[in-house]
Amino acid sequence: MSDRIGGDWQMSLHNMIALHPDVETLNEDLATAARHALFCAALCTSCADACLAEAGQMRQCIRVCLDCADVCAVTSRIAVRRTGSNVAVLGAMIETCIFTCEACARECARHEHEHCRLCAEMCRECAADCRKALPGLN
Repeated sequence: MSDRIGGDWQMSLHNMIALHPDVETLNEDLATAARHALFCAALCTSCADACLAEAGQMRQCIRVCLDCADVCAVTSRIAVRRTGSNVAVLGAMIETCIFTCEACARECARHEHEHCRLCAEMCRECAADCRKALPGLN
């Protein structure tokens, strides 16, 4: 593999899933949701860390962000697995991710910090992508 970015060796989650021997047709919506959940986990973790440094009572925001980060990370990991099938669990995780992202977005929206604004935006986008992925699960 090359260390360069772009070109023929560019690595993406969509490409990796499409290369799986059990994938005949890539579920683009599910791949996008998995990718977004991975990003959301990182942003929620970063927001929780930034909240620790803020003055005032940020305890609930930290808790909700960390819960969201964990749910998003697990959802992403389950969504990229293509060997066999576990649609019921995948669907339940995606629904849980939607619920948790919406709760995190609401909590972060209560605060005026820029990191909370960005986290809320990412959570809303992740929930929307997960919602789009639900009908096409197989």
